[in-house]
Amino acid sequence: MKKMATLLFMLILISPLTLAQEKPLVVTSIAPVAEILKEAFGGTVQVEYLVPLGVDPHQYQLTPEQIEELQRADVIVTIGHLPSERKIEELEKEGFLKGKVLEIEDYQRYGFRYLPERWYNNKYNPHGIWLDPYNALAIARTVRVALAELYPSYSFLDSQLSEFEAKVEGIILAYQKLDLNGKKALIELPSHQYAVEWMGIVVVDSIKPEEEVPTKSVDELLEVAKSVDVIVYSEESPEQLKNAALELSKRAGVPAVKVSVMWSGKNYTEVLAQNSANIASAFRTYPLEQVPQQTSLNTTYVILALIVGITLGTAIGVIIKK
Repeated sequence: MKKMATLLFMLILISPLTLAQEKPLVVTSIAPVAEILKEAFGGTVQVEYLVPLGVDPHQYQLTPEQIEELQRADVIVTIGHLPSERKIEELEKEGFLKGKVLEIEDYQRYGFRYLPERWYNNKYNPHGIWLDPYNALAIARTVRVALAELYPSYSFLDSQLSEFEAKVEGIILAYQKLDLNGKKALIELPSHQYAVEWMGIVVVDSIKPEEEVPTKSVDELLEVAKSVDVIVYSEESPEQLKNAALELSKRAGVPAVKVSVMWSGKNYTEVLAQNSANIASAFRTYPLEQVPQQTSLNTTYVILALIVGITLGTAIGVIIKK
């Protein structure tokens, strides 16, 4: 009897650890993509990212500890062009990874899209792809399929993903109602293209055309700036680039708005709503410039719904419950 009691006690102690180990591990290259998956799947999936915030992802190399983590991962989510991801490709080819490695081609089956860099040889823009909500949905849906193959019993992930989809699609619908098609933007960095073009706005030039290309001067871009409706810059950018965007705004008489590109600890939909509200405020379609910069997703979305005059049914209900 005493042995039985001891055994039960040990099982009670061990079972939480066992359950924790059974939680799927998803590893992403960067923090914003991790935030997409955390919101899409909640605490039922362990999500980690590789490149620390504040570090240039185009220069970052994986540590031995991170390579060990990748070997434990069930699903690995890449965005297609970082040095850390080239290392992941090497590890996969050498057979060191047991998990499913997801790439751009996988997301394209679920609606992922590249945008062309019109200011730089019209090539595909690989920067900031997660800022486009259609791409965020494609990544989340692809991960859900990969997890379903590994964990068929995790059907409850569908309801969590549906809630995330409702939030994102609700925000998309709200901004479609604003009809910003054909408006023009000048952006500070190529990544900002994905924050604006899903709204119908066309990017005509970038202050920093590409990673390896020199920054354009204010004088060089002044005439272009006078022809656009909004100038977009990032709150995380180097001061020199931000100052150039603000100087262009001042000299051209065009509103400048900021967006967040790299972040951690905030829901994807919260950042999506705030970025979009900041951009739309430049067109004075409704007085979003009066909304405080740190407005929550709930408040921003409710203001959107009231001012634009739309009813989103389930989507609004899901977001207000958040």
